[in-house]
Amino acid sequence: MDARTIPRELRERAVRMVAEVKADDPSEWAAIAAVAQKLGIGSTETLRKWVSRAEVGSGARPGVTAKEAGEIRRLKRENAELRRANEILKAASAFLAAELDRPPQRW
Repeated sequence: MDARTIPRELRERAVRMVAEVKADDPSEWAAIAAVAQKLGIGSTETLRKWVSRAEVGSGARPGVTAKEAGEIRRLKRENAELRRANEILKAASAFLAAELDRPPQRW
């Protein structure tokens, strides 16, 4: 199964199962591997990432949530657009200032 084709409900269930069996297993990785095998999730690493994201989202682990990451990406795009607009305005301002400094031509 591809991680993108796995239903959201199954992901959430897998994360809950890992949280439930974590205390019974010697390590978090062992719990993740056991749950991944039970649910037929092809990659243990995929499930580990889901668990990590869930912990960040709930505040149990430090990090940037998916919502915050999206907002950061949006703000970076907006910042780049504003920088480009600012450069254009600076260039136009310099051009107009140079035009105003020139003496008028007489015919």
